[in-house]
Amino acid sequence: MDPEEGSMAVDNIVTQFNTYEDFLDSQITTVDLYYLEDESLARQLVELGYRGTGEVVKREDFEARKAAIEIARLAERTQKKTLTSAGKDLQDNFLKALAVREDDNRNGKSVIFIRDRNSHGQEVSGYIDYAHRLKIEDFEVYFNGKRRLLPRPTDMSFYNWDNHIAVCNSTPNYQVITDNPEGLLFKYKRDRKILNVDPKVKVSTSSDLTTVHREFYRQT
Repeated sequence: MDPEEGSMAVDNIVTQFNTYEDFLDSQITTVDLYYLEDESLARQLVELGYRGTGEVVKREDFEARKAAIEIARLAERTQKKTLTSAGKDLQDNFLKALAVREDDNRNGKSVIFIRDRNSHGQEVSGYIDYAHRLKIEDFEVYFNGKRRLLPRPTDMSFYNWDNHIAVCNSTPNYQVITDNPEGLLFKYKRDRKILNVDPKVKVSTSSDLTTVHREFYRQT
């Protein structure tokens, strides 16, 4: 069994049984108890791999994985309760669209295109990895309307229409492909699927292209 299969087997066992002792008991047969006449000894033999009807799992592996799953569960619950957009009275269509996608993009893969003017009056545009920006930046100022979300030179793509500066950067979620003659492509690193952001290209069934019109942005 390769490491990935072994990890999946442990996960299945951990989610199935509340305690390590429950797992050991599931491996003990009535015949084992008949001959051994000692439940504690039977458990020890299963733990050592001498008896049992299934996968051998060490106590430390079981307890470590159990703790990790519980931490992940609590973190997910806390995250859902502390969404930046939660409780905000959003009137702007673009901010509403961001709020709808915030929860999914804590681990998701939305790409945002924005074209607007920066604080210097320069026209800028770019593609933003929403999930990545959520992790490195506090979106409170955007959902409160104190600041506009704008593309930066550190985003997946950035273009300043006034001084013609163009920058592309891969992110933890996406690889930017710049050598495509028809335009930029983004490869999602988890499933390796290609996202073509050209509006003239038919969107695949695994992607969803949504255009949001709002008063304070030139294009989103």
